[in-house]
Amino acid sequence: MDLTPRKIDLYITKKFMSTFFVALLLIIGIVIIFDISEKIDDFVSKEAPLKAVIFDYYVNFIPYFINMFSPLFVFITVIFFTSKMAADSEIIAILSGGVSFHRMMVPYVFSATVIALLSLWLNLFVIPDANKTRLEFETQYIKNRYKSVGRNVHYQTSPGEFVYAESFSSWNNTAYRFTIERIEDNQLVSKISAETAVYDTLKGTWRLKKYFIRDYNADLTDKIRSGRQLDTTLALSVKDFYLTEKTVETLNFQELNDLIDTQRMRGDANVKFALIEKNTRFALPFSAFILTIMGVALSSKKRRGGIGWNIGIGIGLAFTYILFLRFSQMFVHTGVLPPFIALWLPNIIFAIIAGVLYRVAPK
Repeated sequence: MDLTPRKIDLYITKKFMSTFFVALLLIIGIVIIFDISEKIDDFVSKEAPLKAVIFDYYVNFIPYFINMFSPLFVFITVIFFTSKMAADSEIIAILSGGVSFHRMMVPYVFSATVIALLSLWLNLFVIPDANKTRLEFETQYIKNRYKSVGRNVHYQTSPGEFVYAESFSSWNNTAYRFTIERIEDNQLVSKISAETAVYDTLKGTWRLKKYFIRDYNADLTDKIRSGRQLDTTLALSVKDFYLTEKTVETLNFQELNDLIDTQRMRGDANVKFALIEKNTRFALPFSAFILTIMGVALSSKKRRGGIGWNIGIGIGLAFTYILFLRFSQMFVHTGVLPPFIALWLPNIIFAIIAGVLYRVAPK
């Protein structure tokens, strides 16, 4: 297949990219208007500064929104302008001019690659920093960002060191019924129990109050010590006592990997949020290729009813994909599938559908 650039490549690429970004601007404007109407009471009641509303919230909201709904925009874009080309008999003219259907797909795939790389760049480098500012604004002026992890928290803070807290109070940064166990060669060597453990945010240490220390010897004897107060350093902070559903959205790729390693080592069940975020950052951009091929296969045929039918099918399938992507996260939360398979399952299924549609598309 001859891949030498042609005028038709520039023509299709220009239509693809221009329609895509115009659709983005229009939808973003509509979404911002609806979002303002929904949150205006919060902005007014909590006296959010206009500068913060614009630059801290909405400027950082736009990349997040673009990335979340990029599959929808890509699919509708391809459906719209390809249906228009088919209705105007442009595709018939292209194929009659000696350009094969496979060759006609080259500018589509090129445009999808540009959009996929843009989405990946936003995911890895732009959106995490933007989310930090946006979520801080939401915490201050809209809603609370964190939820307590609840009761009976178990963590492995380092190899052989295990921490347990019956409950944690965010009001005074205090853990209750706090224990630290140290294990060597599958044997318990020491255990520290305290009524409370207060986190010192300045020193980064935990202050244990009314503590007991029990050291276990190899001859099965033990030694007990106690006191009113003891400061100790642990690889644990108050942030570890909160769910990370939103926190993971503020981490760059390296920070996200470090968090996954730490939470796996601790046996923290919240690692699923980080794994979902990591796989979503790669699965979502890849969808640009699948939905582009599917869109061309569906809309390249001239229909008697015009482009309305194609656009309706396109919107339906695009929303189905997005809902499926969100629903697949439930497979992770329920433990049915590992995160990698669950988050890539929509792409796999829709890739098969796209392949079938492309094969049967009139060429």
